[in-house]
Amino acid sequence: MFLHLPMYAWALVSAAVTPAHIALMRWSMPTRKGKRSVSFIPLALGATLLMYALAKSYSFSVTLYLYSSILMMFVIMIVPVRKRVAAEILEQEEHPDIKVKVDALSLVWITFSLFVTMGAVVAVWLSNA
Repeated sequence: MFLHLPMYAWALVSAAVTPAHIALMRWSMPTRKGKRSVSFIPLALGATLLMYALAKSYSFSVTLYLYSSILMMFVIMIVPVRKRVAAEILEQEEHPDIKVKVDALSLVWITFSLFVTMGAVVAVWLSNA
């Protein structure tokens, strides 16, 4: 049912998610290099999913669902621990020759949220197959 929304609805969802993703991910990055790199995630993801959708003959709606879901997964994983992640990124860029220790809480949150959100995305996808 959820994936059977009309294509224009998924296009609207994707059009709303993309700038929100870029804004939140840029806000989470402490350096100019980080901000620039996260700005290209939607473009790279869109191109990759488009090629995959063409190869697997997925509908445009399913492709836009996956695109929007993956962008939101990144936001859910990073934004709640952004201060810690930003501090680690900044420290690593200031001292590239020293291995920065990853914050355990951030790592647990990123891993946990990745599996939960990925499970939800796959569950919705499989329930509509």
